[in-house]
Amino acid sequence: MTTVVASVLLVVFVVLLAVAIWRSVRIIPQATAGIVERFGRYHRTLNAGLNVVTPFVDRLRPLIDLREQVVSFPPQPVITRDNLVVGIDTVIYFQVTDPKAATYEVSNYITAVEQLTVTTLRNVVGGMDLEHVLTSRDQINTELRKELDEATGKWGIRVGRVELKAIEPPSSIQDSMEKQMRADRDKRAAILSAEGNKQSAILNAEGERQAAVLKARGESEAAVLRAEAEAKAQAARARGQAEAITTVFRAIHEGNPDQRLLAYQYMQMLPQIAQGDANKVWIVPSEIGKALEGIGGLVSSIGGQAAATPSATPATPVPQPRLMPEPAAPSALAGNSGTGPQFDPPIGRHAGFEGWLTGGGGPVDHGAVGDREGGPVPGAGHAGTSPFDDDPSLV
Repeated sequence: MTTVVASVLLVVFVVLLAVAIWRSVRIIPQATAGIVERFGRYHRTLNAGLNVVTPFVDRLRPLIDLREQVVSFPPQPVITRDNLVVGIDTVIYFQVTDPKAATYEVSNYITAVEQLTVTTLRNVVGGMDLEHVLTSRDQINTELRKELDEATGKWGIRVGRVELKAIEPPSSIQDSMEKQMRADRDKRAAILSAEGNKQSAILNAEGERQAAVLKARGESEAAVLRAEAEAKAQAARARGQAEAITTVFRAIHEGNPDQRLLAYQYMQMLPQIAQGDANKVWIVPSEIGKALEGIGGLVSSIGGQAAATPSATPATPVPQPRLMPEPAAPSALAGNSGTGPQFDPPIGRHAGFEGWLTGGGGPVDHGAVGDREGGPVPGAGHAGTSPFDDDPSLV
């Protein structure tokens, strides 16, 4: 019986010893701390690692996280200075630096930090208008961190950062702001478009001006070149005409033409003068009768010499050469009427025509006007001098 009791007591003692050892040894994780209370009072703070406490005397409170913690608070309504209600979301970054103060100075430091953030935020934002709130987040963050750090220092908490996650103005204000921003952007777009059109117009004008200048310069150079070419061509034509006139002049002087040859050449030029559909009026000099008289005398003398030549056999009649056809109205050419077979009867010598043929430059009267036109030609004076008046040596 005693052996059984001894065995039971031994087992109980071993169990109590194991429990005591298990209760006296505490392992604290890294970045955490434990508060040990002895008989309900603060005894010490356990740091990370292996720690031994007195079993059944010391009590270990829940561990405290010493890492920096991030807490996001729900949107809080805040009234600005211009009486607008704005919903602001905040994010707090804080760290427990004193586990004893965080345990005994405040019951719930997370709730305390949240409420302190709300009150401080309303105090800071209440002195700003909405425009300033939207554009001064850094200033609000700095003021909030400063106020919270001073208030939570005695709680063993250090506030590292305070961030405004979102600022939500009323829906009507948002619509107005969107319209304002849209108008501002439209204004800037219109200004940029106008500046682009201005630059484009300036560049187009400069391009057109340069093109006009180059075109005018090209036309000027082309006109100068054409003028130079025309001048050279005229000079070449003038030289050619001068050489031709010199050749004709030399040939006339070397041929030594007489009055009859000149009269015959004049008669040959008359058909060319009358040619052309546009030639309605042409002038016949009054000295044409004298020219015809000289040609008729030449033909008569040739016929007389042929008749006076003796022949043993009867001579065969030789037809007289017909130098020009018989005119239908001889009076229209010479101004006199006659009955000759070919020409009018000889008239008196005309000093003016002889002078014209010999280069004397005598006056030439108006002749008859042909081609259904009668009377003298209006505005016609003297026919001028002959082509040989410029140089008397041609005769």
